[in-house]
Amino acid sequence: MSDDCVLILTMKWGTLYGPEYVNRLAEGVRKHLARPHRFICFTDDDSGLSDAVEAFPLPVMNLPEGHQDTRWQKLSLFSSDLFGLTGTALFLDLDLIVMGDLDSFFEDDAPFRIIRDDTLFRPKPLRKLNAARDQFLASVGNSSVFRYKIGEHQYILETYLADPTAATTGYEISQQFQSAQLEKNGHLEYWPEEWCVSFKNKCVPRGFRSFIKDPTLPEGAKIVVFAGEPKMHDALVGKGGKWYRRIGDVDWLKKAWEAP
Repeated sequence: MSDDCVLILTMKWGTLYGPEYVNRLAEGVRKHLARPHRFICFTDDDSGLSDAVEAFPLPVMNLPEGHQDTRWQKLSLFSSDLFGLTGTALFLDLDLIVMGDLDSFFEDDAPFRIIRDDTLFRPKPLRKLNAARDQFLASVGNSSVFRYKIGEHQYILETYLADPTAATTGYEISQQFQSAQLEKNGHLEYWPEEWCVSFKNKCVPRGFRSFIKDPTLPEGAKIVVFAGEPKMHDALVGKGGKWYRRIGDVDWLKKAWEAP
């Protein structure tokens, strides 16, 4: 890809995440992305956002009458016209921490890249009892981090809006639906596994080993994702979510999250 200005996108709606999540994510991007970029947050409340953040309204979903489920709001990013924005965009969820070089995320020409969801979790042997479902779930992309060209892949949103009830009935969460549409169109490709890692499963030593060893950042990791429990706000204050999971010293993670 060229060195033209790229877009970094995130979304904030409701009250789960405050403006500090957006501002600190923007700062993490600034520190780890050398190429020119714009940091854009689509939100229903732009109060408290720093000057480094461009605030845009949440894209209108244009849901059919009677369908008011907005949990799949992220699919609106695949509108054919997203406030007139153009170019290559990297979407980042708010509950992640940038730890390393982001320029690598723009250095290939694949039409779409996303985390492979299975790489964030430990194997689930019982899932193999349903071979078809296991095969599908093994292909699902985790939409915490994905790259695409704005205005392309509009078929994802269009298919959803054609029958949102069928979509939400047939798929548990939006990233499953999104992945199914990408795969049908031959666009489902993944980041290298080591780039985006689960805090719980890749940084924290497993089981009782966590009581004798602190979490560490795996070699090659560029983004730490908080899939499942503990959530980021809990991990940063030492809460593991389970009695057998000690978090230990995560000063390296706090420094990446809190440093100006």
